[in-house]
Amino acid sequence: MIQSPLLRLHFAALAVTAAFGSPALLADDLGKPNIVFILADDQGYGDVTALNSNGKIPTPNIDRIAREGMFFTDAHTSSSVCTPTRYSVVTGRYHWRTRLQNGVLGGFSRPLIDADRLTVAGFLKGQGYHTSCVGKWHLGLDWPLKNGQVADDAGDFSKGYEDGWKVDYTAPIQHGPVDLGFDRFFGISASLDMPPYVFIRDRVPTEVATVEKAFFRKGPAGADFEAVDVLPAFAKEAVSIIADRAEAAKKGDPFFIYLPFNAPHTPIVPTPEWKGKSGINDYADFTMQVDASVGQVLAALDEHGLAGNTLLIFTTDNGCSPAANIPGLQAAGHEPSYIYRGHKADIFEGGHRVPFVVRWPGKIAPGSKSDQLIGQIDLMATCAEILGAKLPDTAGEDSVSFLPALLGQDTSGMRTGIVSQSINGSFAIRDGVWKLCLCPGSGGWSAPKPGKDDVSGLPEVQLYDLAADPGETKNLAPEHPDRIAAMKASLASLIERGRSTPGPDLKNDVPIEMIKPHPAPKAGGKKAAGRKN
Repeated sequence: MIQSPLLRLHFAALAVTAAFGSPALLADDLGKPNIVFILADDQGYGDVTALNSNGKIPTPNIDRIAREGMFFTDAHTSSSVCTPTRYSVVTGRYHWRTRLQNGVLGGFSRPLIDADRLTVAGFLKGQGYHTSCVGKWHLGLDWPLKNGQVADDAGDFSKGYEDGWKVDYTAPIQHGPVDLGFDRFFGISASLDMPPYVFIRDRVPTEVATVEKAFFRKGPAGADFEAVDVLPAFAKEAVSIIADRAEAAKKGDPFFIYLPFNAPHTPIVPTPEWKGKSGINDYADFTMQVDASVGQVLAALDEHGLAGNTLLIFTTDNGCSPAANIPGLQAAGHEPSYIYRGHKADIFEGGHRVPFVVRWPGKIAPGSKSDQLIGQIDLMATCAEILGAKLPDTAGEDSVSFLPALLGQDTSGMRTGIVSQSINGSFAIRDGVWKLCLCPGSGGWSAPKPGKDDVSGLPEVQLYDLAADPGETKNLAPEHPDRIAAMKASLASLIERGRSTPGPDLKNDVPIEMIKPHPAPKAGGKKAAGRKN
């Protein structure tokens, strides 16, 4: 009999509690480390040389984190695109339990996180942490309008409220990071190719949008706002916060910094210092600049004597984007998805298996590696486990601590299943080495592409043995109907329960469609053939 991921997850939570004993004892052992969570944007698994020894884009600072700490080989986002990943990181809850069933939010979209939902920042603030968010928010804001009302995107959550000239850029924004547990916020509302093009400090833009600019999409912008300045500004702000909080941290008042970079997402704009450095293309240059920005954070922690008591995580929000000119990277001998199939937006591993490197001196063995399955969604439960605190039953309902893996302890009772989605909302579920994709194609931007390629001759689902076939080349679905039925039943159960961890059943925000319809291919679309789809 195949044990479902849902049941395994229940047993995992119980096993972790048994292994660590009382929360108070654990808290005494580990203290209250500072926590820095860096999230790069559209950087693939193969774009970190610690994970891809054949990579052609040098990442010495990210590699340093791996060398002085641990890297995970089987870490996943909840989605292969921006907004949903961020929701899961910040809340410890699967994004597809919300209204966002596909795609991403826009720069003017309404908030995705409910006002009464506990975030990882809110939880840590309650544990005595000073909390900061620096970077790309992309989870919606309530923008004030000049008539005193609030923008309403009328249900179009992919583009958001687009008439940005009605916004009052001098009035306070509501329902943003500082209303959701963060003491500070400095950043942008969404991706750097989405208006409005202004920096926001706490609740108010740093300048009024008076001109129109287009970093792909046209929209209101501050006269002084330029895309090339954004990544340096985020790195500088993070360094400033570390300096500002250093003395308090040394006296026992720790800090949490959530640092979601805008890069190397489009617009791909390395500064003059970095342009041409890779010898490959602008994306490779920009990725090198991301690494250098990570280096600035490392240097600040070193300078202020905080490295030894800081849990530092570097990861990315999804795989490499086609905007990186993947064929050009490959021509230079670089595989941004490493050995994995697909890229950003896809249900395939290249869409949601991401770099995840962690350093915590004295706790994590230097130069260690873990093949344990984890998700970024597990940040909240891991923080709770470190602090010996219990999350409320209504918070972090899909988050499972990966602390045993960090400490090199027994991981046999940890997570064995996880759920991921593609940009069109297609589901995939893991059960150990097995991965079931509930769609016949990529669900995203690579072939077979929904709505473009004819998938009528392919099986309705895809089943892969990732241990034997990490590149997802052979669909085993026709050979394992019982396994497929069991995994589908597990997914249906955790959808219905409103959670995937032990605790009382909860409600999803909207009804969930587990198997999405397949759009007919456009005229001229090629027919996808063969089981090796």
